[in-house]
Amino acid sequence: MKKIFYVVAYDVKSDKKRKKISELLEEWGVRVNFSVFECEIPRKALSPLKKKIEALINPKSDSVLYYPLCLNCRSQSERCGMTAFRSFEQKLIVV
Repeated sequence: MKKIFYVVAYDVKSDKKRKKISELLEEWGVRVNFSVFECEIPRKALSPLKKKIEALINPKSDSVLYYPLCLNCRSQSERCGMTAFRSFEQKLIVV
């Protein structure tokens, strides 16, 4: 199944809804900033994910942005500051 790399950024006022959105995105990627995730999402899963997120937000006060990145663009990304982010291959294990 082909996966597409997305940067997903959101600005959601409700703490409860923001938490639910982050939990949905954690299934597909890693948090790289407070409200920003890098995700690898299969094509077939993108539309259902968007629908779940859209059902949570208030379109008058909240926003969610999806930025697809090609492999070449992704390889040229740069980070400044904290670099202790997990990669997709790393799994977070809490004991």
